Amino acid sequence: MGRADPEEGQLPAPVKPPDGGWGWIVLLGCFVITGFSYAFPKAVSVYFKELMKDFHVGYSDTAWISSIMLAMLYGTGPVCSIMVNQFGCRPVMLIGGLLASSGMILASFTTNIIELYLTAGVLTGLGMALNFQPSLIMLGTYFDKRRPLANGLAAAGSPVFLSALSPLGQVLLEKFGWRGGFLIMGGLLLNCCTCGAVMRPLEMGMKRKMEKVQDKYEAKEMLPMGGKSEEGISTTDGTKKAKKVKKKPRRGKKLLDFSIFSNRGFVIYTISKFILVLGLFVPPILLVNYAKDTGVPDTEAAFLLSIIGFIDIFARPACGMVAGLKWVRPHVAYLFSFAMLFNGLTDICSARASNYTGLVIFCVFFGISYGMVGALQFEVLMAIVGSQKFSSAIGLVLLIEAVAVLIGPPSAGRLVDALKNYEVIFYLAGSEVALSALFLAMATYCCLNRQKKKAPPPEKSPSAGGGSDTEEAESDGQEAEEHSSNNHQLAHSTGDAMAGVEEANHVAAEEQSGEGGGCPEGDGEVLARVSCNTDQTVERDSF
Repeated sequence: MGRADPEEGQLPAPVKPPDGGWGWIVLLGCFVITGFSYAFPKAVSVYFKELMKDFHVGYSDTAWISSIMLAMLYGTGPVCSIMVNQFGCRPVMLIGGLLASSGMILASFTTNIIELYLTAGVLTGLGMALNFQPSLIMLGTYFDKRRPLANGLAAAGSPVFLSALSPLGQVLLEKFGWRGGFLIMGGLLLNCCTCGAVMRPLEMGMKRKMEKVQDKYEAKEMLPMGGKSEEGISTTDGTKKAKKVKKKPRRGKKLLDFSIFSNRGFVIYTISKFILVLGLFVPPILLVNYAKDTGVPDTEAAFLLSIIGFIDIFARPACGMVAGLKWVRPHVAYLFSFAMLFNGLTDICSARASNYTGLVIFCVFFGISYGMVGALQFEVLMAIVGSQKFSSAIGLVLLIEAVAVLIGPPSAGRLVDALKNYEVIFYLAGSEVALSALFLAMATYCCLNRQKKKAPPPEKSPSAGGGSDTEEAESDGQEAEEHSSNNHQLAHSTGDAMAGVEEANHVAAEEQSGEGGGCPEGDGEVLARVSCNTDQTVERDSF
């Protein structure tokens, strides 16, 4: 009763996530997509020197290729959300894989740097964006109880692919040149289409149709035969139609849902994430040059990034396992705040590192904290907005992050050029990350937890933004239970009312015969009919 039917243009209730089964294949696809999305813009830097020679440009000109890729990955978030809400995850990912691959293939035939910006930068970046966001949405669809672990394992794709694509790119450059390397890299990106093909949506339509048929069958079986039975069934059908009419406007899905900004938790998360991105990526970008300025040889300076990547591989799944514990998961926002604070303090405490040993220690702790942040960032967002609005939420968050990415690292580079001092940059970046951690923790405690203690939580509707998938599945189950119980109540109530008619007529006949016409003839039947109508009215109201 009151359920949305797909054939009437309404959205069906969400299916409970399986937390396994085909979800592990979806997780593998998300692992590959995350690896390509985050590692590919960095791995392309291997070809920059050859591009500078062929096109007679400077390092800053070639660096724009990676910058454009990242800008497309973050800045096209709302576009991806609209396409996913309109067409679904699988078609969007298939198109994205083709765009990413064709961008690198076309880049191998370019003759100037502008063409390289349009192909390798814009086209490949857009293709990876159309893969990255839907893969996270599908991961949240298939996992609920194990979602923190799944997010941690998927996030581990970034360091794994970075450690694999950079050496592979160097080998391809030496054997085939940058054009042959781009061509082969474009072929590798076709694997994104394979990952998109395995993103099978959960089946919902057949389940709803079977429930509808079963409801009608139960109503016919439980109601008595005859005219009253037909009246009861027509009442049931009428109630169904009334419920459907009421729920129709509420079930409509928007292409990009801006109502999530009414969710305080989402606003707090967005502000803290903006402050975080201002300083999060600055230390790894400046680390190699900082080490060289302190007298560290080039090979050992480059090895520092490998240390961060190696630690990051194990930190992300481990943090996902910790976040999935029963006593930790309700407080995952505070765990995310701790990870950010840990990262910020690592930057601040390592600002004065003046030898290679100190930099290695910094890389170990930075790898741990950076992996924790990477594993928890999307898990916290899913917990805040729920899977129904996650597609719109992540698009808007990535757009806001794109602004921070374009402000943070370039500003840090200009400060280095002006001050010739890396110590100030590490202090500034660490302070920004620590500030985002404190803001998230304090705002969550003051604005959200106190509000929950003061007022009981309101009734959740399918269009509400908050809540995890577990809560949505439980509410869906409760709706199904109420749906079946209402059918039984209506059937029993109709049967009881008809039994009341016979009993009232029998009592009235006895009184009339025993007391010699104490009441006019037919009063018992009138009374019984009034009682029956009253019962039906009460039942309809409560229904």
